Amino acid sequence: MRKMIVITRDGSRSEEIGDLLDQDEHILTETSTSASEIDDDREIDTLFVDVDALLAKDKSIAKALEGLWSHYPSAAIVVMADEDNTGAAVDAVKAGAFDYLTHPIEKEELDLVVEKVRESDVLQSELDYLRGQFWNEDSLEYVDTRSKAMRDVFLKIRQVAGTRTTVLLTGETGTGKSLIAKLIHAHSNRKDMPFISVHCGAIPDTLVESELFGHEKGAFTGAVRRKLGKFELAHGGTIFLDEIGTVSQSVQVKLLNVIQERVIQRVGGENDIPVDVRIIAATNEDMKQLCEEGKFRRDLFYRLNVFPVRIPSLRERLEDIPRLSEGFIRQFNGLLNTEIKGLHPQVLDTLLEYEWPGNVRELENVIERACILETEEVLHAESFPPDLMDTQGEVVTSPVKTDLPLKEARQITVDKFEKQYLSSLLEQCNGVIKTTAEKAGVTTRQLNKLMNRHGLQRSDFKKRNL
Repeated sequence: MRKMIVITRDGSRSEEIGDLLDQDEHILTETSTSASEIDDDREIDTLFVDVDALLAKDKSIAKALEGLWSHYPSAAIVVMADEDNTGAAVDAVKAGAFDYLTHPIEKEELDLVVEKVRESDVLQSELDYLRGQFWNEDSLEYVDTRSKAMRDVFLKIRQVAGTRTTVLLTGETGTGKSLIAKLIHAHSNRKDMPFISVHCGAIPDTLVESELFGHEKGAFTGAVRRKLGKFELAHGGTIFLDEIGTVSQSVQVKLLNVIQERVIQRVGGENDIPVDVRIIAATNEDMKQLCEEGKFRRDLFYRLNVFPVRIPSLRERLEDIPRLSEGFIRQFNGLLNTEIKGLHPQVLDTLLEYEWPGNVRELENVIERACILETEEVLHAESFPPDLMDTQGEVVTSPVKTDLPLKEARQITVDKFEKQYLSSLLEQCNGVIKTTAEKAGVTTRQLNKLMNRHGLQRSDFKKRNL
């Protein structure tokens, strides 16, 4: 059973909210002139508090919220306000409150917020489990994901990082394989030793062996001195072999020997040199297909594929696009000395519908371009490449999916239209559910269901226009 508390300056209003909540919830009501004049209770899940109670002692909203969290450290705080005081409620959300409601509160809206709190608690529990005492502080931003597929990836990293097992990372270009390799090394017992990255596809075939294993003086024309290879430089640490599928057959043979015997020979040398390295390889190719075509040795593939980790494409983790975009905006604000606050909602809709052939790297690039071109505080459609959207910010017409049955293809079009229609109407109505439902000709319950289906949140539309 979940525990909630309602804090208002009007006792009748507290009881009214309690009546709207489901009876299976454990609800406490509190009439107080100060939201902090109450007993500690670390088991409270959700706290509903009037803006008037937050401001009862002329504290700033941020300090009032801090006072509440000192009493209820695990609670999601939902602020309540009259229509003429929604500005303060929005300030509370910006200061960390979970969401806000406006009086008179409708049951449909209240139920929707309660359900969102439940979903957030489940997600937070999963993230807390993933983080535990494992992730170092620098990694917390990267492992903060809403994607089930990425949470599975991070769980696998936790399982393998502390071993010396060889890892094979697979996935499309731009999915972040290099970042994942660094995370594995940073959380291994080799973290204080070198991490050496080698982009095998960027090295000419004639130089790959020299780069990996080094060479002796005079081994070939131009070898005027001894050179240590990447494996020697990585001794005691980790070597990351990116685009491993591009190396030649002769290099494959030597790599197989390194994995099996843990020794190398420099080009032109005769002595075996012991190396203690943890190997992480990565590829965007189908390694099994390369083996079928005779382009890659099966025995080497089996040696590399001890612990495979597939990194999902951005298309498979669209729910992370808002968080990734915010992170890139913060990054480029620092690098470019800009003060961009976020994305226009129509831009975000378009980013969520784009195919992203370049994955996270492509998203980072378009955000950087937009931050350079944007002249306002919010990134608008005009700052993005035309292949993403037209100058009005409307989604570029998608090619007809003739590979789908008519019913499925029609539903895709209907879903896109519904989302654009509701987004525009919510923006016009300043996020007011009742007004939006009336204009759309549906009930508030139907509108809430549609918004939930399309991932639309009323608070987003209210914030933009206050």
